Order: sequence, then structure tokens, then C-alpha cells
Amino acid sequence: MMAWPAPLRALGHPMGGLAGGWLLLVAAAAVLAPFLTPYAYDVQDLPQAYQPASAAHWLGTDEFGRDLLTRLIYGARTSLSVSAAAIAVSVLCGMVLGAAAAWFGGWPDRAVTVAVDLTWSFPEILIALILVAIIGPGTTGVMVAIAVAYLAQFTRLTRAQIMTLKGETFVEAARCLGAGTGHILFRHLLPNALAPVLVSAMLATGDAIILEATLGFFGLGAQPPVPSWGGMMSAGSALVFKAPWVIIFPGLAVAITVVAINLYGDALIAELDIRQKLRRTA
Repeated sequence: MMAWPAPLRALGHPMGGLAGGWLLLVAAAAVLAPFLTPYAYDVQDLPQAYQPASAAHWLGTDEFGRDLLTRLIYGARTSLSVSAAAIAVSVLCGMVLGAAAAWFGGWPDRAVTVAVDLTWSFPEILIALILVAIIGPGTTGVMVAIAVAYLAQFTRLTRAQIMTLKGETFVEAARCLGAGTGHILFRHLLPNALAPVLVSAMLATGDAIILEATLGFFGLGAQPPVPSWGGMMSAGSALVFKAPWVIIFPGLAVAITVVAINLYGDALIAELDIRQKLRRTA
């Protein structure tokens, strides 16, 4: 009988299935946003401002009369794509740096270790704020800031995995057969170190969504009229008593999505037996 891959098996866990269903729903809504709502996210209708939930506007409207559900769906597209792309870049760069440091040792290892330890000593939000201030507000600056903020995490994890794996028998066998450094790293070591890094990346995506929302709340993320969950909460903070739904629903979207990522990540860790593997690595 064919075994299901671990990401699908994780859906069989009670909380993993519920969390995975929510994540699939949010991702599908973000991709299909133009087909799910008759409203445009950037068209103002001032006579309809501050409308509560109704049959026409299921989650109400904001201060400019824009449909809140529409902006919430398009905001998911912004927040998820920026966070996921930034973590993907961070994982790719972190795995290359960590693998190179562990394989070559010596001064390359010391240089990478010092650099990542330096960034590791600062909170992610501080690194992100400094980088966005240098690059400028907008989705590009936020993506770079998130990628750099989490680079140390993936570099350290990859380095630890490669340090353990490079002494294994299969590596010695590949070297004796004439395999070069690039072949050993990319065909043998990195694939075997991939599972813990990818699970860590998924959990880090939840933190990245919070970081993106924080930067958006400060006005440093996607610039108006492009919606993001953090930017919507920032606009709604001044309306908490007049139109509380403007800040409540984006806040709920961030909270539920981050909790779902962590619950599904826990189910995936259980299926892949990551904790036991990391204990053996340590």
C-alpha cells in the first residue's frame, strides 16, 4: 500500500486537519480574490462608510465605504505572499550559508557563525525596523527585512544538521567514488537536512506574518490603497469605538492564521518525528 506523504498525514490529526483546512481556505481565498467578491478593494464609496455587517457587506465597511471582507481577502494575498516569499529566500540563503560553514570549517565557519550570532542577538522587529528604514517602506523593504531577520535561524539549524551528517558513512562512500564537494552537498547532505529546516520554516512563517502585520501597523508595509492585515488594523485603531469591526476582523485573521500554522506545524513535526531527530543531532 502506498504511504501518504507527511504533509497529508498531518491532516489526519484532529487539530492538524482543522488548522490545515483553515490554511487552505485562506490560501485559496487569496489566490481567487478577484472571483470571490463583487467589490474592488480600492474604490471608495463614502456614503457607505462605517456600515456594520449586512447582507450587502458581510463584515461591514471601513471609513471610506470600502467592503471590509474584500479588503480582508486581498490583505491575505499581501500578507501571506510577502511573508512566505521572505521566509523562502531566508531558507535558501540560510541553507547555503550553513552548509558551506559546516562543510569547509575554519575561517568560513567562524565568519558565518559570528555574523549570524550578531544578528541573532537582536530582536527580529529591531532588525526589520532598521532595514525598512534604510530600504524604505513597501512590500520589497518588508520582504528583505523579514528574510534577513530570520536568516540566522535557518543558518544555525542547517549548520548543525550538516555537521552531524558529514561524518556519516554514505558521505565517505560518495567521496571515495570521486564525488565533488558540490555533488555531496546538494545531492546527499542538504536533502537529508531538509525536513527539520522546512518544518522550522513553516513555523517561522507564522512569526513572519506577525512581523509583517507589525510593520504594516506602523505604516512601513504595503502602502495604501493596497490592503494588508497590519495596515487595516492600523487604520482601524482610530475607529475602535466608532467602527470596531474595522480592527477586530483583521486582528482575528492574523491570530487565527498564526495559530493554525503552529497547530499544523506541530502535527507535521509529529509525523516526521523531527523532535527525535533533533535530539539525536544534539
